[in-house]
Amino acid sequence: MEVIKQISVFAENKPGRMARVARTLADAGVNIRALTIAEAGDFGVIRMVVDDTERGYKALHDGGFTVSETDVLAVELKDVPGGLYEIANTLGMNNVNVDYAYAFVTAKFKRAMLILRVDDIQRATEVLNEAGVRLVTREEIQQI
Repeated sequence: MEVIKQISVFAENKPGRMARVARTLADAGVNIRALTIAEAGDFGVIRMVVDDTERGYKALHDGGFTVSETDVLAVELKDVPGGLYEIANTLGMNNVNVDYAYAFVTAKFKRAMLILRVDDIQRATEVLNEAGVRLVTREEIQQI
């Protein structure tokens, strides 16, 4: 199973907080590969996939942030209209719920990636593999 580790940071929704997170990772030599921010009033959750999860987690934790790791899938999707539908429909038709997702496109490698948090990661992996959907490895994420 190709599980990717995502780092989540719980932070106050105030000016400069994102900069502090970014500086902490930069100082540790950790590169952000994908990122999303969800705000919830006075606080927010910064979710990201980085090139070195262990080092990123340690740097943020040691920097005083409330941080956690979550298992997610990185899925290659077609960079065409309907590419997301193909993935979402495959999961939905097989009773796998998408808790949240975020995507990015890599111009250098000419592909689109979808980061997925699902309710049943093993089942999602099985049905996506059966459908011919390529899961991206941790090593590939490091090279993007």
